Amino acid sequence: MDSRDGIKIVPVRQAVGLVLAHDITEIRQGEFKGRAFKKGHIVTEQDIDHLERLGKEHLYLLDIRDDELHENDAALALATALTGNQTGGVSFRAEPKEGKITLAAQRDGLFKVNKEALLGFNMVGEVMCATLHTNTVVAKGQTVGGVRAIPLVIKKDLVDMAVNAALDSTPEGKRTPVLTVKEMRRPKAGVVITGNEVYTGKIQDSFLPVARNKIKQFNGAIVGQYFAPDDEVFIAERLMELAAQGADLLITTGGLSVDPDDVTAAAVRRLPVTDVFYGTAVLPGAMFLIAYMKRPGDGDGLIPILCMPACGMYHKITVFDMVLPRVLAGEYIDRRALAEMGHGGLCLNCKECRYPVCPFGK
Repeated sequence: MDSRDGIKIVPVRQAVGLVLAHDITEIRQGEFKGRAFKKGHIVTEQDIDHLERLGKEHLYLLDIRDDELHENDAALALATALTGNQTGGVSFRAEPKEGKITLAAQRDGLFKVNKEALLGFNMVGEVMCATLHTNTVVAKGQTVGGVRAIPLVIKKDLVDMAVNAALDSTPEGKRTPVLTVKEMRRPKAGVVITGNEVYTGKIQDSFLPVARNKIKQFNGAIVGQYFAPDDEVFIAERLMELAAQGADLLITTGGLSVDPDDVTAAAVRRLPVTDVFYGTAVLPGAMFLIAYMKRPGDGDGLIPILCMPACGMYHKITVFDMVLPRVLAGEYIDRRALAEMGHGGLCLNCKECRYPVCPFGK
């Protein structure tokens, strides 16, 4: 019997009656890859031939000290810290396996990552967490990340440092897990299609089907729609009417360029808005506008107004698709949020669009 760093090495034919300290994986090309023997299994005479077929000449018997943890126990502590004990919409798919835990969405929604906290966690060393990009729309049960303790036996103080990096990610009293899935509401949208040429029937509108499809993706509905000439008063009045009809999201299309007939931004500013943010660091969608309007009457909260520029008519994906799910998740998109979209905000205009499986918006 040999030993190194607290691990006893036992010849496989002398291992009968011993307890396995780690999972043993079996791979049969084209047939199977998985766990042949589970941690905690007591080796029997019948297991010896199987273990030798797996190429095992020796087995490990761990001598775990008081200041150390087994990889699976460490992974459980790490995953619990990152997910806030599974309180933020991210859960464990199964028990730890070979020091790894797969994380999955507990519900449909918007996956969020505290990137600074995740960086601090991964800087500790000998632990890791890999995730999807923040602001990814996910479905219930979808894999969103993986957590692992890298060595078979890891020092407790390293695990404690990583756990603290996760738990200390936000100020006391405002603590949220590093990894969350935020629920998105089903929008009740009101749409105003602007442009003299559409209003007078000179050309057929192409914007309304686009808006309808984007709302449908989030199980929402369009509660009202209007066509409007290039008249800022007319546009503003239609938006107010839609809000009064119960729309909790207002969408306009067109009228955002430098042409003197483009008056959508001016129309929005006629409304009881609290903030207006015009222009983004995204292509396509540089002329996008987002504003927030007080609800009519005594209603609480604000109604987001998303103004889609002309590029939304002939580009399948634009900044609109980056902003809409975040708005539906209750996020307030301000100037900083729009500016941060510049990193990854260049669409490659691929011949076959594969969004969101692409770098746009990442």
